[in-house]
Amino acid sequence: MLYFYESFVFHVTNSVVIMQALLGVLFHFIGGFASGSFYIPYKKVKGWSWESYWIAGGLFSWLVVPFIAAWWTVPGFMEIIRSTNNSILFRTYFLGVLWGIGGLTFGLSMRYLGMSLGMAVALGFCAAFGALIPPVYRGLFTNDPNTLEAMFHTNKGLFVLLGVVVCLVGIAISGRAGMLKERELSAEQQTAGIKEFNLRKGLLVAIVSGILSACMSFAITAGGTMGKAAVANHVNPLFKNNVIFVVIMLGGLTTNFIWCMILNTRNKSFTDYTNRKTPLAKNYLFAALAGTTWFLQFFFYGMGESKLGNDASSWILHMAFIILVSSMWGFVLKEWKGVSKKIVGAISLGIITIILSVILVGYGNSLNN
Repeated sequence: MLYFYESFVFHVTNSVVIMQALLGVLFHFIGGFASGSFYIPYKKVKGWSWESYWIAGGLFSWLVVPFIAAWWTVPGFMEIIRSTNNSILFRTYFLGVLWGIGGLTFGLSMRYLGMSLGMAVALGFCAAFGALIPPVYRGLFTNDPNTLEAMFHTNKGLFVLLGVVVCLVGIAISGRAGMLKERELSAEQQTAGIKEFNLRKGLLVAIVSGILSACMSFAITAGGTMGKAAVANHVNPLFKNNVIFVVIMLGGLTTNFIWCMILNTRNKSFTDYTNRKTPLAKNYLFAALAGTTWFLQFFFYGMGESKLGNDASSWILHMAFIILVSSMWGFVLKEWKGVSKKIVGAISLGIITIILSVILVGYGNSLNN
């Protein structure tokens, strides 16, 4: 009788764990879908410079919606922030600033490469460096034994390193496909699907974006005490990260606002915001929709992280879904229209290879040794 009871308890417990994990995966998929789709409304903005619609949407992404989300889900969130140690707040904010640079160049990646190639390259680098930076940091600045050198001596480390290598191969294949596209199509054909297609600029900003965008994962860890304080105040653990996002997003807003104001000045595009020759109401509406959709990726990422934990596996899973969804949109929006089947096959292979690398890194981080 005791055996059957223990067996029943084991199966029930195991089922609960599986359900929690599946919920985490579902939340990450919704977040990935939001991130992979957010740029589409920007394509509906007419007559505005890039910097104008980017910051108009960004005010919703980094200021309006994060505060609304925190107010809705974390009662007393401002008191939690005020009572947090200043060093923790600064570290969280500063990582948000670095992540903001990644987000800024992420937008430029979409501008120059399109959704499929831009997101694949940027997020491939983001996944790879998000897995490598922590052990490198530990080896240089701490006494933690989990260093880059130690990764070569464990199954976990070897899988992560293999995933990084596969990721770089996938990026190389994707970049090659972009080069072939550039050679095969005329300038008019290239800009038909992507108005400002520029492979060299795009790859450069995608690399910078991928490296610095990984700071989001570190910023969530840095602000972890705020999430714990929210749970201690009886906040649903699903939403504990929303208070952390308020601080991180302010860092992202700082970077993007300064740069967009510089571009508005340089390009004399301040008139975009009041130019009645453009569909102002629709432009603001689509920018707000894009910005709100963009933030939803982290709203649901926070929910997924609460189920799976804020380690590289959770971050990697999020990246995989974004790459998958953005690649789908890239083909739907005919970014590769007019190219040969050989090039379509090449970009498809590159994207699949990057997704495989993300899975390898995620699997490696799930191992105990």
